[in-house]
This record gives sequence, structure tokens and C-alpha cells, in this order.
Amino acid sequence: MVRRNAFERICRSEAKPPGLMIMRDVAIKKSEYNLSEKTVTKIQNFQEDKELFRYCTLPEILKYVECFIGPNIMAMHTMVINKPPDAGRKTSRHPLHQDLHYFPFRPSDYIVCAWTAMEHMDRNNGCLAVLPGTHKGTLKPHDYPQWEKGVNILFHGIQDYDKNSELKHLVMEKGDTVFFHPLLIHGSGSNQTKGFRKAISCHFAAASCHYIDVKGTTQEKLEKEVLKVASRNNEMDLLNLKDIWQFQARLVKGERINL
Repeated sequence: MVRRNAFERICRSEAKPPGLMIMRDVAIKKSEYNLSEKTVTKIQNFQEDKELFRYCTLPEILKYVECFIGPNIMAMHTMVINKPPDAGRKTSRHPLHQDLHYFPFRPSDYIVCAWTAMEHMDRNNGCLAVLPGTHKGTLKPHDYPQWEKGVNILFHGIQDYDKNSELKHLVMEKGDTVFFHPLLIHGSGSNQTKGFRKAISCHFAAASCHYIDVKGTTQEKLEKEVLKVASRNNEMDLLNLKDIWQFQARLVKGERINL
């Protein structure tokens, strides 16, 4: 409840922590851009909001994170997702993707996402959908899907996955948490209900992970787009993806090593 209130406070412009990125669905008209819970569909990088960031330090979360990546833990990427009721354009969908596409640090086996439902989730309101076992594969090329009625900014998707693969839909109750690898192919469907579907998440990485140069890789195009978006949201000079992640990375347990 407290974290929901913190999100609503940001939506009312009563708080804007440094580095916070506020996102809206492409179906929302510019005339409706006044901040409110009904126009903000995602906030990212809430590391400077004490109440929201408390999620990333919960012992109930970190005890499992440590099992995956060890005792020296960095919180790298934070989000509250407020999936809106679909306006009929199916823009509330999130294409199938791999989170590693967005990350300039490795190795992937020492990165894990904690993703917590803030209310009941099923296929009606666009629960998570995953392709089991795909975390054992490699990073695939991503780009915007060719959806006729629009795609949200930075909602990149995989272009060459097996369309015959069986998706598993994760029905979750409020407070349920799933942990997954950054190579796991996942996404979510459109929200066909009248309510907003909320979740909170954090990507954690072992402090021993290292940054990579994405130039010449499938992530180079992403870097240019992310820097363009970040320049509109922050009053700082950012030269590459590494700058962005160093700005928002926070040690939550153990010792800081590389990141």
C-alpha cells in the first residue's frame, strides 16, 4: 500500500526524484498529458525515491537474489509498471523481448530480475507471458514490432523467435514475486479490463559484473535511442549506456566491486 501511494504521489507531481523517467502509452493523446495515475503507464529509475526503493532492499527479495548472483548485490534498474486499460489499439501489449537487450553489463548469468505483482494478474489484464527454457539461449536481435496502431517508445521485440513455441502465462496474486534470467523471452498481452494493472520490479546484478562496449553489436542502435530519451529527462551529459547505468546503480548488499 505504501509503495502504491508513493507511485500515486509521483503521478500527482508531488514528487519527482532525480533521474526518474516517466512514460505514457502511445494511445494517450497529448491533450491528456497532465500527470495522473491514468496517464502514467510506467516509471523507471526510482532509485532516489526512498519509499519505492525500499522494495529493492527487502530481505524477502534479497535472500533469493543472493541465491542467483551471490552476496555482493547491485540494484541496476527499477520500474513500476501501470499497464492501462487498452484503448482498442492493443498498445498496452509488450512485445516478446529479452531484458539483456537493454543492459551493457555482463555476464548474463549474474543478473536477475525480481518482478512483483501489486494486484491479481491473469490474461485478462495482461499478465506476464514467458517462453520457458529460453534463458539457455543467446541474445537475439531486437527492433520495434510492425504493429499497425503504434508501439510504445523503447518497447523493442525479438524478430526471429519460433512462433510455434508455447507461451506460459503467469497468473499471480498480489505480492507474488517471480525471479527470472535476463535472456528469458517474455512479454505481456493487452489489458482488457477497466482497471490498471500494477507491478514493481528491480534488476539486480552481481557487483563483480563488468560493463561492455555495445558499439558494433545488436545493442548499438538501442544505445543511440536510449541516450536521446535520457537527454530529455536528465540534466547531465551522458555519452553511452555505461554512463546511464553507473548513474542509477546502487549497492544494496555486500561490497561494490566493478559496477
